[in-house]
Amino acid sequence: MRARVLVADDDPRQAEVVRRYLTAAGHDAYVVHDGRAALDEARRRRPDLVVLDVMMPGLDGLHVCRTLREESDVLVLMLTARTAEEDLLLGLELGADDYLTKPYSPRELMARVRTLLRRASRGAPAPAGPGLRRIGRIGVDPALHQVTVGDEPVECTRGEFAILAAMAEQPDRVFTRAQLLHHTRGIDRSSTERTIDVHVMNLRRKIETDPQRPSQLITVYGVGYRLSAGSAETG
Repeated sequence: MRARVLVADDDPRQAEVVRRYLTAAGHDAYVVHDGRAALDEARRRRPDLVVLDVMMPGLDGLHVCRTLREESDVLVLMLTARTAEEDLLLGLELGADDYLTKPYSPRELMARVRTLLRRASRGAPAPAGPGLRRIGRIGVDPALHQVTVGDEPVECTRGEFAILAAMAEQPDRVFTRAQLLHHTRGIDRSSTERTIDVHVMNLRRKIETDPQRPSQLITVYGVGYRLSAGSAETG
């Protein structure tokens, strides 16, 4: 799909490389170099995706991400030179859909862009694939990379989807954080067991009626998590 993509990066050379790749892929790409301009352009152009550097003058990318998430459901792909786990977790908690750690290859970035746009494409729900699994109100279709709650599609990051798909294969099985971490390898090389907790927290916001009293994505204290095939349990 052709998309409007806003690139916010204070490195003009890197931003131009990204813009050229996006344009070559058929997208409309726009570039800004600071956080305030990123917010202004996002409000004016209403992009489908924002490629957002964390370290920018004025407002940093984390502040911009928080504001964007309060105002819209635009896709956010964060770029960060920070490798500290707390910074990466904070980006996820603020609502980023995915992130890349610098240095990265433009091809890897474009692969992430394609995945995000494909998952978020609008229109009628696609027909169920052969691998569709239903656990309570939750539907997980690995073939289509699609999650539904009832009949409504739910957007998940790749890490969130990998966790949910693994648990949907074996409802009521207790997965340790280390086991879930294994399923995210190759998607997010920076993942840790703390990252799994953040993914679960975000999943609960998307699939549970009351995220504070989850009825399907259950904590098994001292062990890990399980996806309940029933609908009356809390944890």
